[in-house]
Amino acid sequence: MEGSINIEKEDSVVNSGLEKENRVLKETLLNLRKELNKFNERPLVVCEVKNVFGDRAMIKLPNGNNFVVNVSKNLINKISASDLVLSEQRSLTIVDRLEKIKTHSVENFIIIEKPSIKWGDLGGLEDQIMEIKEVIELPLKKPELFKEVGIDPPKGILLYGPSGTGKTLLAKAVASSTNATFIEIVGSELNQKFIGEGAKLVKDIFQLAKEKGPSIIFIDEIDALAAERLDIGTSGEREVQRTFMQFLSEIDGFKSLDNVKIIASTNRIDILDPALLRPGRFDRLIEVPLPKAEAREDIFKIHMRDMSMDEDVKLHRLVKDTEGFSGADIKAVCTEAGYLAIRENRVKVYLSDFLKSIEKINGNDFEENSIMFG
Repeated sequence: MEGSINIEKEDSVVNSGLEKENRVLKETLLNLRKELNKFNERPLVVCEVKNVFGDRAMIKLPNGNNFVVNVSKNLINKISASDLVLSEQRSLTIVDRLEKIKTHSVENFIIIEKPSIKWGDLGGLEDQIMEIKEVIELPLKKPELFKEVGIDPPKGILLYGPSGTGKTLLAKAVASSTNATFIEIVGSELNQKFIGEGAKLVKDIFQLAKEKGPSIIFIDEIDALAAERLDIGTSGEREVQRTFMQFLSEIDGFKSLDNVKIIASTNRIDILDPALLRPGRFDRLIEVPLPKAEAREDIFKIHMRDMSMDEDVKLHRLVKDTEGFSGADIKAVCTEAGYLAIRENRVKVYLSDFLKSIEKINGNDFEENSIMFG
């Protein structure tokens, strides 16, 4: 009796194991059939809706052809002109709607950040800081003041001057003080290879700035985009001009009290197109020159405030020996002096370290000029 009971238990265990195995095999087979069905399905065509007529619509295919097609019942009254839709390949019936996508991935061309640079990190630029606060900071923080006075602030400003004088730092500092999104792009990156791509990229950048407002668009080396237009030129130059005209139309297309401000910089203001500098666009031009003696002293103090220095370091001597240096050059001098101290296993920086670094930076400038001008 006990033997028959054991045999029945063994049979039930075997049967349950077979049932589980059979269930797993059925699920595997079902998944494989689903995957095979995907391979048999026909691809859908991405189209743009040009117009809608009730349960029918005119669509534009990627090859440029236009067709009037049927719209599936679940999409009637849910699509409109300029929407992107999916159409069945044979009959072109619209079967689904896509979210709007961009032909360019703007994030690949720009830098988006929330800068942490403060006004106190800038030395010798008091006049420039005051002007930028008036035309960028105040409209973003207190737009009601301009409405009460009855004036419109500039939509953007142009910073011009030699390289390394702090133009980018000024733009980042005002973005930090206004808690605005900082969108940085180099002018040459707006010049694309194919017709219309550069103009579309400019449009997408301004749209992104509006979505992330308050925001500041900073265009470095704008002379690469906005050089004076010529009557004759190659096809590439004509495409740059198309991109430039799109840029001008985008500036004209928003109000001066919107949450988007434009800051551009260049060290070649002499070659810029007059259309960019006329009132209503970049009508506030701010020069950022090489720092004078007092400004160089302020810059030295900023970069030396965390350095461990010997008592023999005389600031007036360094200011005197750095005539013609930019703010970037002075920062390089301080950094190089620190390296010289580390090289000799010292924790204090001597005056001799600064003097050697000044000679080195001067030598680099001379070599660069000799290579450039022969």
